[in-house]
Amino acid sequence: MLDKFFCWCKMEVERTDFIVKDINIVLYQPEIPQNTGNIARTCAATGAALHIIKPMGFEIDDKKLKRAGLDYWHLLDITYYENIEEFYEKNPSANIYYFTTKAPRAYTEVIYPTPTYLAFGPESRGLPETLLEKHPDTALRIPMLPNLRSLNLSNSVAVAVYEVLRQTDFEKLETAGHPRTFEW
Repeated sequence: MLDKFFCWCKMEVERTDFIVKDINIVLYQPEIPQNTGNIARTCAATGAALHIIKPMGFEIDDKKLKRAGLDYWHLLDITYYENIEEFYEKNPSANIYYFTTKAPRAYTEVIYPTPTYLAFGPESRGLPETLLEKHPDTALRIPMLPNLRSLNLSNSVAVAVYEVLRQTDFEKLETAGHPRTFEW
């Protein structure tokens, strides 16, 4: 089957290996291009779709953004939204989990449905508390030592994505490496 989608650079790309959007990463108003680039690379490596809700703290053509994603940009399934209302309108039945340092329970206490959406807030302030208040049952936390503000955004996304993948036994992913100079 041949799928078409638009990559970050708005070029139409054809792929035969497109992975169904079982995992969707939602970035609400990201501020740091390097974090978004690293998250894009995680999405490309895992087959996750990336959803970015504007405004952003950088331009899409930012060199730091591109550098962090290296040569993976053509593998991305990425969608931009003007605001959170547009995101909800275009994804009305999404199972969304809101990652925040303020949540009462850990991300490992959930069995994630397919498809699932993992939402993260901007680096400087996280998701708005008014949003979290509306979704107490799906607000999740990555445990860490007390008195620390938060983990790096791209690290948090990777932790969450790999928990969802672990629960599916890493279905569709290559789980064994292949050395160049010897065989296992």
